[in-house]
Amino acid sequence: MDTVEKIVEDFASDIAMSPFSSGTSLREMIRAIRACKTAAEERAVVRRECAAIRTAISENEPELRHRNMAKLMFIHMLGYPTHFAQMECLKLIAAAGYPEKRVGYLGLMLLLDERQEVLMLVTNSLKQDLNHTNQFIVGLALCALGNICSSEMARDLSPEVERLMRSRDVNTKKKAALCSIRIVRKVPDLAENFMGLAASLLKEKHHGVLISAIQLCTELCKASRDALEYLRKNCIEGLARILRDVSNSSYAPEYDVSGIVDPFLHIRVLKLLRILGQGDADCSEYMNDILAQVATKTESNKNAGNAILYECVQTIMGIEATSGLRVLAINILGRFLSNRDNNIRYVALNMLMRAIAVDALAVQRHRTTILECVKDADASIRKRALELVYLLVNDTNVKPLTKELIDYLNIADPDFIGDLTVKICSIVEKFSQEKLWYLDQMFKVLSLAGNHVKDDICHALIVVLSNTAELQGYSVRSLYKALQSYGKQASLVRVAVWCIGEYGEMLVNNVGMLDGEEPIKVTESNAVGAVEVALNRYSADVTTGAMCLVALLKLSSRFPSTSERVKQIVAQNKENVVLELQQRSIEFTSIIQRHQSIRSSLLERMPVLDEASYLVKRATATQATIAADKLAPTVTPGSLKLPNGVAKPTSAPLADLLDLSSDGAPASTIASTTTPNDFLQDLLGIGVSSSTTGVTSTASTDILMDLLSIGSSPSQNGTPITDFRHPGQESKPVPAVPEAIDLLGSLSPAETKPTPVVPQDMDLLDGLSSNTSISGLENTTHPSITAFQSATLKITFDFKRKPENPRETTIHTTFTNLTSSTFTDFIFQAAVPKFIQLRLDPASGNTVPANGNGSVTQGLNVTNNQQGQL
Repeated sequence: MDTVEKIVEDFASDIAMSPFSSGTSLREMIRAIRACKTAAEERAVVRRECAAIRTAISENEPELRHRNMAKLMFIHMLGYPTHFAQMECLKLIAAAGYPEKRVGYLGLMLLLDERQEVLMLVTNSLKQDLNHTNQFIVGLALCALGNICSSEMARDLSPEVERLMRSRDVNTKKKAALCSIRIVRKVPDLAENFMGLAASLLKEKHHGVLISAIQLCTELCKASRDALEYLRKNCIEGLARILRDVSNSSYAPEYDVSGIVDPFLHIRVLKLLRILGQGDADCSEYMNDILAQVATKTESNKNAGNAILYECVQTIMGIEATSGLRVLAINILGRFLSNRDNNIRYVALNMLMRAIAVDALAVQRHRTTILECVKDADASIRKRALELVYLLVNDTNVKPLTKELIDYLNIADPDFIGDLTVKICSIVEKFSQEKLWYLDQMFKVLSLAGNHVKDDICHALIVVLSNTAELQGYSVRSLYKALQSYGKQASLVRVAVWCIGEYGEMLVNNVGMLDGEEPIKVTESNAVGAVEVALNRYSADVTTGAMCLVALLKLSSRFPSTSERVKQIVAQNKENVVLELQQRSIEFTSIIQRHQSIRSSLLERMPVLDEASYLVKRATATQATIAADKLAPTVTPGSLKLPNGVAKPTSAPLADLLDLSSDGAPASTIASTTTPNDFLQDLLGIGVSSSTTGVTSTASTDILMDLLSIGSSPSQNGTPITDFRHPGQESKPVPAVPEAIDLLGSLSPAETKPTPVVPQDMDLLDGLSSNTSISGLENTTHPSITAFQSATLKITFDFKRKPENPRETTIHTTFTNLTSSTFTDFIFQAAVPKFIQLRLDPASGNTVPANGNGSVTQGLNVTNNQQGQL
């Protein structure tokens, strides 16, 4: 913008001296605009000037046309509309003199573009100027054509441009070659007309013409396969000669940049060589020598030389080069990594990441330098170097590289620890050949950066521990020692607490000692104390707190002498504000106090987890997450509106460790509702209950889900349960249920009875019978509900269930149009979970009348194949 503004100001001085100018009005306008203190003042000045220009245009004053066009260009640069003066540009271009044409073409390029219909009127003037005897007017026309040429203009004026490319004047040749680039882009079919001309221009000596010709050749290669083959046959020798001459040439002041002769020509030639040599062994072989010469002779202590070397490396990696030449290119990148300039190091790291696929062994030689870049102060270089190190890891170097990365965790910036931890865990999981080494590295990562380790990584570690019986004793001892020193790392605490709960007796008795391992003295009280400390420290963390309670419950069985202490610790959470911890505390206290006979069998060690199934499940979940991220539209806050303004929380699966809340549920159903981020909660049965008043219920339960037998409770948030019965049956009130409801004790073998008031701390395991009937809920009637309502549409559901088939529910749907316009071609579609079958009956019509004057109805038949199992 500053450059164009300077051109306009320079032109203003020319106008001041021209015979048809009236003083310095342009300068005065610029001063007036710059003197404005507010936007309103500026707009007033611009409006006044535009009004004066309109008057001059309407009066057809040719002597003021120059000045007015210059003022309009300045106004256009300020962002104000100037479309009313487009025809003035054409009038100036049609004038005979060079000053008029210069202003006209400048205005044409600034005020118009190829989409303007007015541009079609200038084609004839352009053709005349391209054939003009004055080379400066020809240059103006070529410059304008190269900037705003449309496809129609390209077809019409292409012969004139081809003729001018044979001109003797150097500037005309250069501008004609640049103009032909625009023509080839707009009309690729014309590429064959310029192939021979482009090849002939490569024989010129003038560097400006050479750069223009090389740019034209590059565009021809992109536009036409035939042009690419033609240039491969006819231009390789010429390009190699140009590169050799410019590399070996002595000092030339007109082309010198920091002691390097014309680096711009160097780079253009190298880019074209890369395009021509890609996938062609013969061309690549011919250019190997000159590329080696450029790579070895170019100075690397100057920025211009580094630019040439980088482009040379890109060319070597892009063609079918020899292995020795590729090693030379990678060594150049290795030198770049030692440069003090962050930009040079960054592009070197980017290029090395691409070079690994070509020659990984050569990149491995610079592993030490790359590792140093991981510790760089620049964040972008650190991240790029870490990605490169990850690509360098293989079975032979995984141990030293992992050690270096883990050691760096101690001093890494907090913002970088997360990325570094993810990469280390991925490397250890992918390349570990020994279970012991894998466990040691994961314990180190958990100790140093446990707050950055994700749940799925902890789950994978627990699965490995479960399948490695010979290392379980070593693992629980290592985690216990780490817990004493790094108790603030959340993921470490979770894994350690789980292991202490499962393998506590191994910790106390030093079972499974490895060779060279020093025994540690841990008493039963110490083990319980470690879990108690973790519970107190993470009382606000639901997941960690729940895991600590489960571990304490298991320790009470493994260490009977600590049962009383465990009971006291667990009982402290009976009044916890977190419902999940409160519920578990009440349940576990009941188990410790009243069920001594079944406690040992109930709290046995978890069975060995299927590692193969877990890996398949994890891979499937990861792929599904990636696919969902690609396909699902982004939902911004406030863009998702739910009916009646009720935002329903997302339901979370609660796979209880004691199997108290998922009795009879098939494994496939539980797995299908587990998200990739809930692996650890799924493993240990830790979740957050959606009830807020002590009644355990599914978060997404509502009347429709209750009707389809989906969910665990027909009441939420303490709302009294409505007792729906057959006509003739006596309706009895259902009292409110206080905290710690006995969900299993409320069912009797033969019939469903009204739910009594249950006192606090009632035993969850009492009253459970094997022949539970829920027939009282089968033959029910349900009120209508508004399933959806917005400003435009209202959907109402009426329900009916057949007594002889409780699995099947009929839904009568009514659609009402609330707008003033009639809905046409109306179609209703619905989706259900896999275990539910849906049949849609034909709608009563496909037109919904406006203003609620009528409606469309449609029947839905829903069959729940898992009725009674959830």
